[in-house]
Amino acid sequence: MGRIMLELDVMMARRHVSLNDLADKVGIANVNLSKIKNNKVNAIRFGTLAGICEALECEPGDILKYDPEGEQE
Repeated sequence: MGRIMLELDVMMARRHVSLNDLADKVGIANVNLSKIKNNKVNAIRFGTLAGICEALECEPGDILKYDPEGEQE
C-alpha cells in the first residue's frame, strides 16, 4: 500500500515563507508545523490544512502527494 506524502517544504520555498511565519499565520505551534513539514505526522486536521492553504495561497493537492511505492510508518 502506498502513502500520502506532504510536500509542504516545497510550497513554503516557492512562496518564500519561513516556518515561524507560516506557524503564526496558521495559528499553530512551530513545533507542530515542523512535524507536518517533515512528514512526521499520520494525520492532519482539515482546519489546519485549510489554514496552510490559505496562508500559502495554494490548493491541498499542491502539498499532498500520493507515493504508490511508499510504506506507511
